[in-house]
Amino acid sequence: MNSDEHICSIALTLCPGIGHIGAKRLVEGMGSAAEVFRNRKNLPEILPGINPHTVASLDCPAAFLRAEQEMEFVEKNRISCLTLKEEAYPSRLRECDDAPLVLFFKGNTDFNRLRVINMVGTRRATDYGKQFCSDFLHELAALCPDVLVVSGLAYGIDIHAHRAALANQLSTVAVLAHGLDRIYPYVHRKTAIDMLTDGGLLTEFLTETNPDRFNFVSRNRIVAGMCDATVVVESAEKGGSLITADLAVDYHRDCFALPGRVSDASSIGCNQLIRDTKAALVQSAEEFVRAMGWMPVAKVEKPEGIQRDLFPELSEEEERVVRVLTCQGDLHINALVVETDLPVNRMSSLLFELEMKGVVKALVGGVYHLLV
Repeated sequence: MNSDEHICSIALTLCPGIGHIGAKRLVEGMGSAAEVFRNRKNLPEILPGINPHTVASLDCPAAFLRAEQEMEFVEKNRISCLTLKEEAYPSRLRECDDAPLVLFFKGNTDFNRLRVINMVGTRRATDYGKQFCSDFLHELAALCPDVLVVSGLAYGIDIHAHRAALANQLSTVAVLAHGLDRIYPYVHRKTAIDMLTDGGLLTEFLTETNPDRFNFVSRNRIVAGMCDATVVVESAEKGGSLITADLAVDYHRDCFALPGRVSDASSIGCNQLIRDTKAALVQSAEEFVRAMGWMPVAKVEKPEGIQRDLFPELSEEEERVVRVLTCQGDLHINALVVETDLPVNRMSSLLFELEMKGVVKALVGGVYHLLV
């Protein structure tokens, strides 16, 4: 990706009145951020529905000046600048309508591995929540050693999830509510540095951005959108982790919550999520892995004489899904999205069609099985 596209993508995020959804639609419509600015005056003719206010907003020299300054910082500090079109950009997040145009990353990991989860919760974690983080990730490391663990580096459950991941040699990424010119809270700096070897720090925010309250809400959509599942460990009646859970549900991701005693303030939010069927109850990593369809599947020898051409005529995309299921066995819908590089809404339609044709069968927890 050339520097011009990076600068144009950053500048587009700084143009007043555009917003996350509007900026993403412009880039998708024109093919790149550079093309958006190159064809600014002709946008209403090229993209129906674009109003003059948007065209005027894109005439913003100050945005380009700030974008160039940011790229200087990025290059000087060897930070990865990821735009929507780049292969390294989190593919699960890319499918969300409000995905950020640009992400800044310091570290070393693959966002597009087969399994990605986030663990979030209250900043006032109890011993119960801390112990669950340790036990869950210790067990998960044995079952799925390639999993990426995402959280927010905040006090409480977040930092305990990161540290438990590190202790069990799991890759872990912190999504920040500020730029990469600082670490907040500062007391978590050592953990943040330890994460750079296998994991790292991810943000949509430019340098000199303060960790203001509304930035944490914006940050939560990245935490939810880039993962297969959200695990809420502890939460009060209100809190950021509940926002993350709601976003996960909106993005059609799986959501789990650790139950607690009804008398415990730190478990009220989790119990409500389970009661309202927004989250499935989780008590162990093995239980979680089974629900996600991540348990190893024993290979079954197919009877001789049954041939692929007995299937009804399939489209190219349907064939792609079938090939993945043939090679890898039963898979969760989110894993299919990653393996086939198809949008999640398109995957849902394809799986429905394949079910109607008798090619696949839906199992519990969003897992799909190929029929012979």
